[in-house]
Amino acid sequence: MTAFDPAKTALLLVDMQNDFLHPDGAYARGGAKADAIAALPDRLAPVAAAMRGAGGWVISTHFTLVPGKGGEPMIGAHLKKLRPFLGPGDFAPGSVGHELIDQLKPADVQIEKVAYSAFYMSRLDFVLQRAGIDTLIVGGIVTNGGVASTVRDAHVREYGTTVLSDGCAAFSAAGHDAAIADMSSIVKTVTCAEVAATLGA
Repeated sequence: MTAFDPAKTALLLVDMQNDFLHPDGAYARGGAKADAIAALPDRLAPVAAAMRGAGGWVISTHFTLVPGKGGEPMIGAHLKKLRPFLGPGDFAPGSVGHELIDQLKPADVQIEKVAYSAFYMSRLDFVLQRAGIDTLIVGGIVTNGGVASTVRDAHVREYGTTVLSDGCAAFSAAGHDAAIADMSSIVKTVTCAEVAATLGA
């Protein structure tokens, strides 16, 4: 596969947060778990290590529920219907649940996001441009949600984008496979092992 210029490349970890992944996080408490998602931190850790070793960037995005008056989170109707268990303190800025999961720390830059795409109403594009980053390697959750939306927005902005086919996961294998197949029409898809080996070389 094509080599990456580490100085201009970032591993973009989409929403690999404690509230999604930790056994004590909001999703685990609400019973929203999947084995494929739980396996991601260990699968992505060697890629993050290889990126750091090569001198590249590690950027994490953090899904955020902005607390309103009384601490009640501002939750859209779609998400509220999908995840009715979410409440005060979940995905709140500064909370343990909002943080990047320990296996993947540290990130060079952390980006709060309030929608599926990490580019929507965030500082991600600003950071990438200021850092001179033109290439993204994307992994995280969920494949058919935050990952796919972020990847499509990156494509529109003409970032060279590679998706880690086994470094993403969804709540169903069918949803994951369909999203990977769909994204393959606009970006490269490779495995975590392939990227880690390329960066290591």
